[in-house]
Amino acid sequence: MIDWDRVIELRNEVGSDDFDEVVDLFLNEVDEVIERLRAGSDRSQLESDLHFLKGSCLNLGFATFSTLCQRGESMAASGMASDVNVEDMLDVYEKSRSTFIEKSSHYLSS
Repeated sequence: MIDWDRVIELRNEVGSDDFDEVVDLFLNEVDEVIERLRAGSDRSQLESDLHFLKGSCLNLGFATFSTLCQRGESMAASGMASDVNVEDMLDVYEKSRSTFIEKSSHYLSS
């Protein structure tokens, strides 16, 4: 679900001192888009939202969610936005986010 090697790589890229701030920024930006997806039936910007989520979450190590976003983005680009199972994607995001928050200190303790 989480690519911990990527998370460690990100921490090394931004530095340990700035890592928490970068994570907070990522999660806040992602959560804004997640809330928009959760609230709406308007799928006109689904492709663009999923593209943003795919990249952001891949950077943060949310591998499974990022893969789902890629699939959904491709479907939306093919005119199948109404077939994208947003609810399942949101469930995977919440599980990924919880896992990240609960276990990041363990993986990043070195």
